[in-house]
Amino acid sequence: MKNYILAIVLISICHLGLAQQKVFDIHVHIWNGKQSVEEYISQVDSTNQHVTKFGGIYMAERGKLVLTREKNDELVALSKQYPKVVPICSVHPMDGDSAIQELKRLGNLGVSIIKLHPHTQKFDVKDVQVLKLCQQAGDLGIVVLMDNASIIPGDCENLFDLAVKCPKTKFIFAHMGALNFRFWNILTLARTAKGFFMDNIYFDISATITLVANSPLEKEFIWTIRNAGIDRILLGSDFPQFTLKQTIEALDRLDLAPGEKNKIRYENASNLLSHKEDR
Repeated sequence: MKNYILAIVLISICHLGLAQQKVFDIHVHIWNGKQSVEEYISQVDSTNQHVTKFGGIYMAERGKLVLTREKNDELVALSKQYPKVVPICSVHPMDGDSAIQELKRLGNLGVSIIKLHPHTQKFDVKDVQVLKLCQQAGDLGIVVLMDNASIIPGDCENLFDLAVKCPKTKFIFAHMGALNFRFWNILTLARTAKGFFMDNIYFDISATITLVANSPLEKEFIWTIRNAGIDRILLGSDFPQFTLKQTIEALDRLDLAPGEKNKIRYENASNLLSHKEDR
């Protein structure tokens, strides 16, 4: 009987430890400000998940400069009201100098990351305005989270070229190319070309991980993750399209070592965005 009770206690402690593992969800869409933040937190709580930090995303619309500024300020304010929120603000590259001025203002506000989405924001990654904006982000120490769901032909190739042209800028490519994730094995070769690639690419594996886990592609996905670099992979739920619970369960199913999962779950995002207070 004593052994049985001891076993129950140990199992309970184990489950508690797992439940309190640090989690940084880098990909949470805040479409409706405070309402979206509270909906996300409520969903996380309702599924008995734990989140340490989460990136709240806004995406700017072209030509709506006043609205862009208001929404960015709203996100920054929410991050003060809700300490778990990391504001992922936005500008529209085609707004030219106005976008760069807003980027500089965000930098002065302490914003460390912005979101760009070629398909939703309707711009061409190859446009010189995108290059200028991303180079400026690098000068300001601002990370660029860029959609990489391979919706647009040549998505992975164009983003890789952009990263090469912006060696001082750190990029997070969301969804890791989706079902075109194989392309990113090219990084193992790029790293061998001296002076060519500054290893400034990170990935969030939101959405893609929920599709690939327990699929025929799982082993190849893991191979790609390791080729890209375990230290370069971040967790994202893509809320409200997917839940954090779905994402964590998918990560748990992947045949990765516990240390690798811990890096993906929290450490990599924390290190990249310098949230050292939670380490």
